Amino acid sequence: MKTKISELRKEKRISQEELADAVGVSRQTITSLETEKYTASLVLAYKIAKYFGLSIEEVFDFSEVEEF
Repeated sequence: MKTKISELRKEKRISQEELADAVGVSRQTITSLETEKYTASLVLAYKIAKYFGLSIEEVFDFSEVEEF
């Protein structure tokens, strides 16, 4: 799933490590999210969006998610 995490981090000038610490995950998790190798849980997506002061939809791109 595509995200804007990398761009948002660069705008705030924070490292992957700083974001990881703030949301309670490892730096590797943030790397995996940014490289689209991992999809965040709802709780993690919420924490990341809240950290940046945005909605989940503003951080994560759901356009390629299949609808039921």
